[in-house]
Amino acid sequence: MDRNSIIGIVIIAGILIGYTFLTKPNKEQIAEQKHIADSIRLVEAAREIAAAAYDTVPKQTQAQPALASQAAGSGENLGVYASHSQGEAKFYTLENSKLKLVISSQGARPYQAELKDYKTHDKKPLYLFEGDSSLMGLEFFSDGKTISTNHLFFETDAKSNIQVTDTPQSISFKLPVDSLGAFIEYTYTLYPEKYLLDFKMRMVGMDQYRTDNVQLKWEIYSPQQEMGRTNEDTYTNLYYRYLDGDVEKFKQRSKKDFQEITESTKLQWVGYKQQFFASVILADNVPFEGGYMKSENLPENSRFIKKFTSELSIPYNRTAEFEMPLHFYFGPNHFQSLKKIGFQLEELVTVGGSVIRWINAYAVIPIFNWLNNFISNYGIIILLLTLIIKIALLPLTYKSYLSMAKMRVLKPQVDEINLKIPKEKAMERQQATMALYKKVGVNPMGGCLPMLLQMPILYAMFRFFPASIELRQESFLWATDLSTYDSILSLPFTIPMYGDHVSLFTILMTITTILSMKMSGQTPGGDSALPGMKTMMYIMPVMFMFILNSFSAGLTYYYFLANVITIGQNYLFKFFIDEEAILRKLNSKKAKASDGKKSSFQQKLENMAKQRGYNLPKK
Repeated sequence: MDRNSIIGIVIIAGILIGYTFLTKPNKEQIAEQKHIADSIRLVEAAREIAAAAYDTVPKQTQAQPALASQAAGSGENLGVYASHSQGEAKFYTLENSKLKLVISSQGARPYQAELKDYKTHDKKPLYLFEGDSSLMGLEFFSDGKTISTNHLFFETDAKSNIQVTDTPQSISFKLPVDSLGAFIEYTYTLYPEKYLLDFKMRMVGMDQYRTDNVQLKWEIYSPQQEMGRTNEDTYTNLYYRYLDGDVEKFKQRSKKDFQEITESTKLQWVGYKQQFFASVILADNVPFEGGYMKSENLPENSRFIKKFTSELSIPYNRTAEFEMPLHFYFGPNHFQSLKKIGFQLEELVTVGGSVIRWINAYAVIPIFNWLNNFISNYGIIILLLTLIIKIALLPLTYKSYLSMAKMRVLKPQVDEINLKIPKEKAMERQQATMALYKKVGVNPMGGCLPMLLQMPILYAMFRFFPASIELRQESFLWATDLSTYDSILSLPFTIPMYGDHVSLFTILMTITTILSMKMSGQTPGGDSALPGMKTMMYIMPVMFMFILNSFSAGLTYYYFLANVITIGQNYLFKFFIDEEAILRKLNSKKAKASDGKKSSFQQKLENMAKQRGYNLPKK
């Protein structure tokens, strides 16, 4: 790094160290935070103790868990299910070219889901869940007893491993309840080249045991997959969709961190979304009749980001035979792929709402995908995408620059007004300044409106890049992964709001933002009518530098490119726009207004009034 960069970092560190002392929590707040963290840690510890045996398996064997003897309990109070409470967990694999799913005979539940085309940020196999970090099974009342199939051992005739083929693969697991033919059955079917698999649940003869209040309980500890935990945590959440309705995102509350859906509201799917991947359970023809959902934040020192829990009501009405077709999706959050599946699963990709989502879905993403058909380098794709967007916005940019040019050439006259009228008469100053603008026909906000019209595009890009799985682990220049920050220097300490690293694209974005503002005349300079405004205009880019330091390098690279192009456009505008001619034209309008001459617009209004019979007052 050069000397200027080091000086800049030292200054930033000094400012933020002072800020840290000013905002340091008191002893009571520290104690409360520690109490909360300890409580969450205790919750997680129970699950990690159960998974300890699995964690000690050598890394090269974790992809296929070793067989382990697991006891499900003594069988007391389980009635006819007691014989299935003891056994040995065995593991069965369904696999295609994209997904490797391991299913445990204990609970007949998905035990491990590996996405074969992806790796974690540290190049390890990517598991959406593994071992006891996930549980899935039925919970219900049967003859007055509470039964959970998670701890019961199912039977199957399947082989432990099924070869990868070009045909669908199926495994059925059965839990016989008695010798009369009553049973619970799960059937998993995986298709070639798919992340979506079928899951059919059958209950036969369960009505004779007064089976009631059947719930499907599904828990997952969502692991950290990406380098930036803070950014990944932002995009990790629980989503659900009402039947033939909207997709909702779980809203975390300060004290109430669960959400209950009443029986009158039917649910079609529930998804546990990570930043770039998702685990979804989806009802086909028979929806869930409400349910209970919960999301818990986990401590920063945990290898998991959040814990998700759902208890979904199964519409079982004590029939002799009940069947519910379901689907699981274990795969990437790729907008177009999810859209092809249907059921509005593409809403899992966080690209904004209302207008922002429309811009991304129908403009940005199609252009991005079209460029991707011809170009494999995502840095070049972002460059071309930025050029296309800036060209589309060129008329607005030109109008904004022209309005600011008018304000610049009028500045000497505004300064003259300020010299004539003392500061104590601020209202009189403002009225005189606005009178000047009115005479010359200049709107002081004229440069702001075109900029405001560009804001939805800028915000759409802010939502697009961090959610784009295409950028994940794609390198460009010094950035090794465009989906996360491009660190060029790791700091031995953490700066509040900024982080423990220095992102070069973020610094370049900040510098070019300030240069662009200075060139376009957005800083009002010595305008005494706006005290402190110049300082504020320079503080804003620095604030964004702090906010975006841990964001996607693709995003800050885009903003840097947009600033560079804007600077180039300003040079062109400056070459083609004659500010002296603008001043002459404005002074001409001012002279006409002073002579009492009417503008063409005013003349038209008066002519229209006369035609309609109005008598205009004489001056």
